[in-house]
Amino acid sequence: MMSAATSHTEVKAPPVNPREIEITEAAAQEIAKQRDKRGNPEARIRVGVRGGGCTGFTYVFEWADQVRPTDTEFSAFGVSIVVDPKSLVYLGGMTLDFVRGMMGHGFKFNNPNAKGSCGCGESVNF
Repeated sequence: MMSAATSHTEVKAPPVNPREIEITEAAAQEIAKQRDKRGNPEARIRVGVRGGGCTGFTYVFEWADQVRPTDTEFSAFGVSIVVDPKSLVYLGGMTLDFVRGMMGHGFKFNNPNAKGSCGCGESVNF
């Protein structure tokens, strides 16, 4: 009697376009929750990088009260984020996620452009 062996292969999501930022459903839910607390249904998150931190750059993650003419806007699951053109060079192809674990919870930048990061989780090297 022969038995068929089943192989389990992990299905990987296709890579994010290097000129775009993907927002996971978990990240979108948390952004929407925080946006609703603010009471501004039009609020967006500004995501970016600026010089500083332990390894050269630090991520920017703040509310954007205004969208600048040069910003690029990315939307998913009913929320939007904006990114300035200089930051998009470093963040393009990234996935913004929200994770929960034993050590707490928070937004996670899954950035294929990052060459390294500091143990603090606040700074990144490109």
